[in-house]
Amino acid sequence: MMPEGVNSHAMSVEALAINTRKLIIFDCDGVLVDSEDISVGVLAEFLGDLGCAHSFDEARERYQGVASPLIFEDFSQRTGISVPADVEAQFRARQFQALEVVRPVPGAAELLRACPMPYCVASNGPHEKMDVTLAASGLMPLVAGRIFSRTDVPRPKPHPDLFLHAAATFGVPPGQCLVVEDSLLGIRAARAADMTAVGFCGTSETPPSDYLQAGASAVAQHLPELTAAMTSGASNTER
Repeated sequence: MMPEGVNSHAMSVEALAINTRKLIIFDCDGVLVDSEDISVGVLAEFLGDLGCAHSFDEARERYQGVASPLIFEDFSQRTGISVPADVEAQFRARQFQALEVVRPVPGAAELLRACPMPYCVASNGPHEKMDVTLAASGLMPLVAGRIFSRTDVPRPKPHPDLFLHAAATFGVPPGQCLVVEDSLLGIRAARAADMTAVGFCGTSETPPSDYLQAGASAVAQHLPELTAAMTSGASNTER
């Protein structure tokens, strides 16, 4: 079933034949761990402390999914406020402390355990952040050794570098990969990599139609939808 607001011409998750893909690439924040609201709240407060107040909604709309170095570069250019040389370290310290209580997105553990094909995590966040969120959420044992960060490649999302790096590491052609993303930047990165993308709106305020306009083939509202689609008629693919 398609989420409310998706036009009738959009493909359903069930119609994507996900179980024929050779690699599933999951974003981390907002797809596997329910961290977006925590991170956005910390960011809005931090930007205010730097000298320019941002509401929660303003911070989310402008910076959801954006790599932190680009956030502070944009902030400084827009406001004319010089940021300290260690601004990212200051922000990360505050963010990491807040994220110690993060929970998994409902159905995330079940999705990973049931996934019949190889999968990995690819995030615009640094490895240190994922170490915090994936450990706090209890998901680290399910993804250890298959985690990729924008710090591993020259350019972050929306460039395709991160997804192409993940696919190359697994030896899977881009056209046989499927990406699950909650941010429009991530959807655009997947399409730039010539990968099929599913927009996940279960933790986001982004309208489903926006994911489709960004290039998603389908939109899912709950992770169990993906679990069902991945395991329907699945073969005993080795992970």
